[in-house]
Amino acid sequence: MVEKAGSARGVVLITGTSSGIGLATAVAAARAGYTVVATLRDPERAGALRTAADEAGVTLDIRRLDITEETSLTDTVAEVAAAYGRLDAVVNNAGAGSVGTLELLTMDQIRAAFETNFFGTIAVTRAALPHLRSSRGRLVTIGSIGGIVGQPFNETYCAAKAAVEAYLESLAPVADTVGVTVSIVEPGPVLSSFVDNIDLDRPAMLAAAGPYTPALGGYLEYVPEMFASAQTPEEVAATVLDVLADPAPPFRVQTSQFAKEFVAGKLADLDGSAVVSTTRKWLGAASAE
Repeated sequence: MVEKAGSARGVVLITGTSSGIGLATAVAAARAGYTVVATLRDPERAGALRTAADEAGVTLDIRRLDITEETSLTDTVAEVAAAYGRLDAVVNNAGAGSVGTLELLTMDQIRAAFETNFFGTIAVTRAALPHLRSSRGRLVTIGSIGGIVGQPFNETYCAAKAAVEAYLESLAPVADTVGVTVSIVEPGPVLSSFVDNIDLDRPAMLAAAGPYTPALGGYLEYVPEMFASAQTPEEVAATVLDVLADPAPPFRVQTSQFAKEFVAGKLADLDGSAVVSTTRKWLGAASAE
């Protein structure tokens, strides 16, 4: 990103900064010299963010922004741009997990996950674009390898992330014509409170899984193996900072070798058989029944 006079390296607004990747990115960006507007849905959950900022010796402008409240988020984005006279970058990070398969989730639960992970992300992007056009800035969105590779018992989350991926891939060349660079950062497993925030009650899930109990049991046993090579939020934040600073960043950026190989396998799998064969194994013995 080109350095901006009067505002260090530019003004960047980050969503979902109460924990995990969002918190780590806010602190890292401030340490790198950006003016950081760190937003979160519930200001009462800003304690960890404030502590991390204090420990790093940086100042953050912490504001409430619920990405599912379109009028509120539009007002907040406009207020930030007015307060600083510009908005140079937005990092879409806010999101919510969803674990469960189609017959075990209600349609309201599925819609709610899309409201946050897809519509909320697009609403923030829409509100920010006029300001990013003015600054010839950039949009960085935290996606997921789940937006590329569909994963058992994560259908809703993966579908929402895939929708974000497709939308932004379609938007990127259009935004480029008005001076806005669009990138999506794709982490694999990350050690953060995001997983904890899904609030899984594993015994209750298994008790309610009916015919899916063997498959769900296999999946829940596999999850720790998946997270054995998980990154830290700080490692993902470092990739986000690289994208912000890159004069010509690519559209799609994976944050680890694992993520690169995972995504590469999908992009080379034209008929989908390799991916489905791999993810079927995550369900253990149930996959052969």
